[in-house]
Amino acid sequence: MSASGELLVTAPAEFRVNVAEYRVAREHGVITTFGLGSCIAIMLYDVETRIGGMAHILLPSREMSRRPEQPAKFAETAVPLLLTEMRHAGALTSPAGLRAKIVGGASMFAPLLSSGGINMGERNVTATRVALAAAGVPVVAEDVGGGHGRNVYFDLATGVVRVRSLHSTEIRL
Repeated sequence: MSASGELLVTAPAEFRVNVAEYRVAREHGVITTFGLGSCIAIMLYDVETRIGGMAHILLPSREMSRRPEQPAKFAETAVPLLLTEMRHAGALTSPAGLRAKIVGGASMFAPLLSSGGINMGERNVTATRVALAAAGVPVVAEDVGGGHGRNVYFDLATGVVRVRSLHSTEIRL
Protein backbone atom coordinates (compact mmCIF):
# COMPACT_ATOMS: atom_id res chain seq x y z
CA MET A 1 0.00 0.00 0.00
CA SER A 2 1.11 3.51 -0.70
CA ALA A 3 1.16 6.29 1.89
CA SER A 4 -2.29 7.36 0.62
CA GLY A 5 -3.73 3.89 1.20
CA GLU A 6 -3.83 2.90 -2.49
CA LEU A 7 -2.96 -0.66 -3.38
CA LEU A 8 0.17 -0.60 -5.50
CA VAL A 9 0.42 -3.29 -8.14
CA THR A 10 3.80 -3.75 -9.70
CA ALA A 11 4.07 -5.24 -13.14
CA PRO A 12 6.31 -8.25 -13.45
CA ALA A 13 9.78 -7.51 -14.76
CA GLU A 14 10.27 -8.13 -18.46
CA PHE A 15 13.58 -9.51 -19.63
CA ARG A 16 14.31 -9.29 -23.35
CA VAL A 17 16.48 -11.89 -25.07
CA ASN A 18 17.91 -11.00 -28.47
CA VAL A 19 19.51 -13.29 -31.04
CA ALA A 20 22.44 -15.27 -29.58
CA GLU A 21 21.57 -14.17 -26.03
CA TYR A 22 20.15 -15.94 -23.00
CA ARG A 23 18.56 -15.07 -19.69
CA VAL A 24 17.93 -16.97 -16.46
CA ALA A 25 15.55 -15.51 -13.89
CA ARG A 26 13.44 -16.48 -10.91
CA GLU A 27 9.63 -16.62 -10.48
CA HIS A 28 8.62 -12.99 -10.96
CA GLY A 29 8.86 -11.85 -14.52
CA VAL A 30 8.47 -12.61 -18.18
CA ILE A 31 11.31 -13.47 -20.53
CA THR A 32 10.56 -12.40 -24.10
CA THR A 33 12.05 -12.71 -27.52
CA PHE A 34 10.77 -11.28 -30.77
CA GLY A 35 11.06 -12.01 -34.45
CA LEU A 36 11.85 -15.73 -34.35
CA GLY A 37 12.11 -17.01 -37.90
CA SER A 38 14.42 -19.96 -38.42
CA CYS A 39 15.88 -19.29 -34.96
CA ILE A 40 14.75 -21.27 -31.92
CA ALA A 41 13.76 -20.07 -28.47
CA ILE A 42 14.65 -22.74 -25.92
CA MET A 43 12.85 -22.37 -22.60
CA LEU A 44 13.86 -24.47 -19.58
CA TYR A 45 11.77 -24.38 -16.40
CA ASP A 46 12.13 -25.80 -12.92
CA VAL A 47 8.60 -26.08 -11.50
CA GLU A 48 9.73 -26.41 -7.87
CA THR A 49 11.97 -23.35 -7.72
CA ARG A 50 10.24 -21.38 -10.51
CA ILE A 51 13.57 -20.66 -12.10
CA GLY A 52 13.51 -20.44 -15.85
CA GLY A 53 15.85 -19.73 -18.67
CA MET A 54 15.59 -18.84 -22.34
CA ALA A 55 18.16 -18.91 -25.11
CA HIS A 56 17.58 -17.51 -28.61
CA ILE A 57 19.69 -19.71 -30.86
CA LEU A 58 20.63 -18.78 -34.39
CA LEU A 59 22.45 -21.86 -35.68
CA PRO A 60 22.53 -25.60 -34.95
CA SER A 61 26.30 -25.81 -34.37
CA ARG A 62 29.47 -23.79 -33.97
CA GLU A 63 30.90 -25.20 -37.20
CA MET A 64 28.38 -23.12 -39.14
CA SER A 65 29.67 -19.80 -37.82
CA ARG A 66 32.73 -17.70 -38.44
CA ARG A 67 32.29 -16.29 -34.91
CA PRO A 68 31.63 -19.22 -32.54
CA GLU A 69 32.40 -17.37 -29.29
CA GLN A 70 28.76 -16.79 -28.22
CA PRO A 71 27.51 -20.01 -26.58
CA ALA A 72 23.83 -18.94 -26.62
CA LYS A 73 24.02 -18.72 -30.42
CA PHE A 74 24.11 -22.50 -30.96
CA ALA A 75 21.83 -25.33 -29.84
CA GLU A 76 24.75 -27.55 -28.82
CA THR A 77 26.20 -24.96 -26.44
CA ALA A 78 23.07 -23.05 -25.35
CA VAL A 79 21.53 -26.02 -23.53
CA PRO A 80 24.56 -26.70 -21.28
CA LEU A 81 24.89 -22.94 -20.70
CA LEU A 82 21.26 -22.65 -19.54
CA LEU A 83 21.62 -25.70 -17.28
CA THR A 84 24.74 -24.29 -15.63
CA GLU A 85 23.24 -20.84 -15.12
CA MET A 86 19.99 -22.28 -13.76
CA ARG A 87 21.93 -24.40 -11.23
CA HIS A 88 23.83 -21.27 -10.13
CA ALA A 89 20.48 -19.53 -9.63
CA GLY A 90 19.25 -22.38 -7.41
CA ALA A 91 17.38 -24.70 -9.78
CA LEU A 92 17.33 -28.42 -9.09
CA THR A 93 20.56 -30.17 -9.96
CA SER A 94 18.96 -32.91 -12.07
CA PRO A 95 18.05 -32.07 -15.68
CA ALA A 96 15.22 -34.62 -15.37
CA GLY A 97 13.51 -32.19 -12.96
CA LEU A 98 13.40 -29.55 -15.69
CA ARG A 99 10.98 -29.16 -18.57
CA ALA A 100 11.79 -27.75 -22.00
CA LYS A 101 9.61 -25.94 -24.49
CA ILE A 102 10.84 -24.93 -27.92
CA VAL A 103 9.48 -22.39 -30.38
CA GLY A 104 10.59 -21.30 -33.85
CA GLY A 105 12.42 -23.13 -36.60
CA ALA A 106 10.34 -21.67 -39.42
CA SER A 107 11.26 -21.96 -43.05
CA MET A 108 10.77 -18.30 -43.83
CA PHE A 109 11.90 -18.53 -47.44
CA ALA A 110 10.82 -22.05 -48.42
CA PRO A 111 9.57 -21.02 -51.89
CA LEU A 112 13.03 -19.64 -52.66
CA LEU A 113 14.90 -22.82 -51.72
CA SER A 114 15.81 -25.39 -54.31
CA SER A 115 14.59 -28.92 -53.59
CA GLY A 116 17.99 -29.76 -52.09
CA GLY A 117 18.43 -26.41 -50.31
CA ILE A 118 19.28 -26.03 -46.66
CA ASN A 119 16.27 -25.45 -44.44
CA MET A 120 17.92 -23.78 -41.48
CA GLY A 121 14.72 -23.86 -39.41
CA GLU A 122 14.48 -27.65 -39.61
CA ARG A 123 18.18 -28.02 -38.83
CA ASN A 124 17.78 -25.79 -35.76
CA VAL A 125 14.79 -27.82 -34.53
CA THR A 126 16.67 -31.10 -34.94
CA ALA A 127 19.84 -29.78 -33.27
CA THR A 128 17.80 -28.40 -30.36
CA ARG A 129 16.02 -31.71 -29.80
CA VAL A 130 19.36 -33.55 -29.92
CA ALA A 131 21.00 -31.15 -27.43
CA LEU A 132 18.07 -31.42 -24.99
CA ALA A 133 17.97 -35.22 -25.26
CA ALA A 134 21.73 -35.40 -24.65
CA ALA A 135 21.24 -33.31 -21.50
CA GLY A 136 18.33 -35.50 -20.34
CA VAL A 137 15.77 -32.66 -20.45
CA PRO A 138 12.37 -33.67 -21.88
CA VAL A 139 10.60 -31.45 -24.40
CA VAL A 140 7.05 -31.12 -23.07
CA ALA A 141 5.68 -28.67 -25.66
CA GLU A 142 6.65 -27.03 -28.90
CA ASP A 143 5.47 -24.74 -31.68
CA VAL A 144 7.95 -25.24 -34.50
CA GLY A 145 8.18 -25.18 -38.28
CA GLY A 146 5.82 -23.53 -40.67
CA GLY A 147 6.60 -20.43 -42.64
CA HIS A 148 5.84 -17.66 -40.16
CA GLY A 149 7.70 -15.66 -37.55
CA ARG A 150 6.87 -15.73 -33.86
CA ASN A 151 7.15 -13.67 -30.68
CA VAL A 152 7.54 -15.54 -27.38
CA TYR A 153 6.54 -14.61 -23.81
CA PHE A 154 7.75 -16.97 -21.03
CA ASP A 155 5.99 -16.40 -17.69
CA LEU A 156 8.29 -17.45 -14.86
CA ALA A 157 5.52 -17.56 -12.25
CA THR A 158 3.66 -20.31 -14.11
CA GLY A 159 6.02 -21.73 -16.72
CA VAL A 160 3.46 -20.90 -19.42
CA VAL A 161 4.84 -19.86 -22.79
CA ARG A 162 2.66 -17.67 -25.01
CA VAL A 163 3.43 -17.59 -28.71
CA ARG A 164 2.12 -14.85 -30.98
CA SER A 165 2.37 -14.58 -34.72
CA LEU A 166 0.58 -12.95 -37.61
CA HIS A 167 -0.18 -16.45 -38.87
CA SER A 168 -2.50 -17.58 -36.07
CA THR A 169 -4.10 -16.70 -32.78
CA GLU A 170 -2.04 -16.81 -29.61
CA ILE A 171 -0.85 -20.27 -28.62
CA ARG A 172 -0.20 -21.27 -25.01
CA LEU A 173 2.36 -23.98 -24.29
